[in-house]
Amino acid sequence: MKTAVIDVGGGMRGIYAAGVLDTCLENGINFDLGIGVSAGSANIASFLARQRGRNFVFYTNYALRKEYMGIFNFFFKRNYVNLDYAYGTLSNSDGEFPIDYPAMKSNHMDFLVVATNALTGEAKYFGKEDISQDNYDTLKASSTLPLVNQPYIIGGVPYFDGALSDPVPVKKAFEEGCERVVLLLTKPRDFRRVSLSDIKIAERIAKKYPAAAEGLKLRAERYNSSLELAEKYEKEGRLIIVAPDDTCGVDTLTRDKENLVRLYDKGLADGRSIVSFMSEK
Repeated sequence: MKTAVIDVGGGMRGIYAAGVLDTCLENGINFDLGIGVSAGSANIASFLARQRGRNFVFYTNYALRKEYMGIFNFFFKRNYVNLDYAYGTLSNSDGEFPIDYPAMKSNHMDFLVVATNALTGEAKYFGKEDISQDNYDTLKASSTLPLVNQPYIIGGVPYFDGALSDPVPVKKAFEEGCERVVLLLTKPRDFRRVSLSDIKIAERIAKKYPAAAEGLKLRAERYNSSLELAEKYEKEGRLIIVAPDDTCGVDTLTRDKENLVRLYDKGLADGRSIVSFMSEK
């Protein structure tokens, strides 16, 4: 039975899913496919490399540094979050906490990283073959929020965050032949998006990236319809939704360490539900 884990990201709220995945590592839970959106792609990269606790350090230590994100980066680099610092300086083989790329590569688990083509607005699903030692550009592209960051260029193509085109890729997981799916959310399961803030941001990028702006306007609709699909599959026993009952005051760019640790601990505890789900026949 082919299994998948989907991590939808959510900026700093991604520490919740990091906790869930660390519990999976602790209990020897394996998947055939991982699909990561935005920060979720970084979480799954460490899961692939079997580096339990690595993401926790990034959220609670490195993300608090001015080199990682802040107004200084925004004014001088036009990027509030310095993705090259996170997925380059820190993560490369000579970095402070490298991704174990050989372990990631040798892992049998497939990996899809969701990004959005800024010119067409369409989802781009980068694969494991698009990642190499000290080249984690696909993770950067997947995490590039409009206005927060300039689009990330890969092969001459500008990319934005994967949430603009496929915020909750449940349909994609089943299209890939998966029969059982674990969906990691970073907001309560009954949360539904509204379009107001997305529309405001879309208006700011519409002149240069009209297709991406249209995708951003549809983000709430896509998120909500995908959750409805997930709930349908959950009732059929083909999917489990793992989500926090509370976000502990953590939002996309929150850097309150105490609240981040609380949300991580929730993820550690909630991850235990996956153990029984994956053991079911």
